[in-house]
Amino acid sequence: MSEALATVSANGDGAVNPLRAGIASDRITDPCTIVFFGASGDLFKRMLLPAMYALRVRGILPNDFAIVGFSRSKYDDDAFRAYSKEQLDEFCPPDQRPQGAIWEDFERRISYITADFDNTKSYAALKKRLEQNDTELGTKGNRLFYLSTPPSVFPTIIEHLKHAGLNGGEHAEGWARIIIEKPFGTDLASARALQQTVDRVFRESEVYRIDHYLGKEPVQDIMALRFANTIFEPVWNRNYVESVQITAAEQLGVELRGGYYDNAGALRDMIQNHVMNLLALVAMEAPSGPDADAIRSEKFKVFSAIMPPTHDEVGSMSARGQYGAGQINGKPVQSYRDEPDVDPNSNTETFAAVKLHIDNWRWAGVPFYLRSGKRLAKKVSEIAVTFKPIPHRIYGERTDTIENNVLVMKIQPEEGVAMRFSAKVPGPKSHIRSVFMDFNYGTGFGVQSPPAYERLIGDAMRGDQTLFTRWDAVERAWEIVSPVLDVWENTKDFGFPNYPAGTQGPASARELFAEWRPL
Repeated sequence: MSEALATVSANGDGAVNPLRAGIASDRITDPCTIVFFGASGDLFKRMLLPAMYALRVRGILPNDFAIVGFSRSKYDDDAFRAYSKEQLDEFCPPDQRPQGAIWEDFERRISYITADFDNTKSYAALKKRLEQNDTELGTKGNRLFYLSTPPSVFPTIIEHLKHAGLNGGEHAEGWARIIIEKPFGTDLASARALQQTVDRVFRESEVYRIDHYLGKEPVQDIMALRFANTIFEPVWNRNYVESVQITAAEQLGVELRGGYYDNAGALRDMIQNHVMNLLALVAMEAPSGPDADAIRSEKFKVFSAIMPPTHDEVGSMSARGQYGAGQINGKPVQSYRDEPDVDPNSNTETFAAVKLHIDNWRWAGVPFYLRSGKRLAKKVSEIAVTFKPIPHRIYGERTDTIENNVLVMKIQPEEGVAMRFSAKVPGPKSHIRSVFMDFNYGTGFGVQSPPAYERLIGDAMRGDQTLFTRWDAVERAWEIVSPVLDVWENTKDFGFPNYPAGTQGPASARELFAEWRPL
């Protein structure tokens, strides 16, 4: 997309949005072949393929690129190209539907290998195709492998890439990188076992553990909000902050993922990765520079300062729930235990909340409350920083309630920043009321934020690991939640289901923290 296009306002009148004036288009990625393992799956068709085409439409993909699908479903190249167009027609926004010369060029760069993930012949065929792409499409020996398969086959694929000589190395013509979808392990032991496999095949600089939350524009803006504004950083500490609450709430149930979810639960599925990464961005110190390692090192320091609860403390530092039947948007929905592929006596939590403390100079004594759940009253992801109350009341009528200031970073579905502060009501009396200042990214900048996968795939092709999670942080996050997992898995909750669908969650969450922001 040209610079001129980047500065047109959202209302289409051709006026230049001053907030985007002077912003050039995004950097073009390196030439390479992107291999999507599990290319016939849901993630590929809904998210990954549209992201690739959007990168091409916006001029971020280079002229020399290729896409290879690698999966068990039986397609030849032409059939997979037709399948890809069908998915793009369904899942791309109207202005990015496949058509014209861009689609024709994109289409000819797509190929497919019908493969068994544990068959050496499949990887020999992949190696041959990659070499063809280097010769015919100019991909220069660069390979990006994307694992969008069930986690159980991650180790198998990684080992076969090594045996086929596809994992790069000192004498390779180009680079080799691998994107690994979450979950990275199902507990601490399995995560360490997977990392041992990764270490045998790839260097840490070649590994991109993806958390799509980190690709969301409001998440990226957390550091800008903190470190590009002098009004926030001086009060971003224990002297002024009373508490921090991080919420990732959904109205949806488990949909068609009952089999997976019943072996995962909310703590594994959301808290250990998405929500913990948000905590790190909120709590980290200023990095020494903008490079990936400097930023990721500060995030790891935050995790290192969090002391995991002991098994005896789990009851007072966490809350869990499971949704029963209820209503979402006025329509009845069934209970979790009645969902397809879910154990009718399931002990799996669909709601999880934990209280954590960061034992360092900046945050000593400030509680961080994390919650995530399904079938709640509203879909919302946000971070709310609540500041301490005023030290002495000298203004306002006696009957007025002066509420704490709150800064809210809104991640989805709204994207923006809001602040609650106190103001005088017009009139002769000094009544005080809480009011909000609210900034919306889409309205303010006049653009729609690109989907997270679009940003993350582009970064991986450029070799930028800033928005990807380093192994030491993954390991530490598992260490923090492991005591809670242990207690929950070994203790039957006879109160399940303990919150109706469409509500605020279980009563135990309010016992953990009475001041949750209402959904």
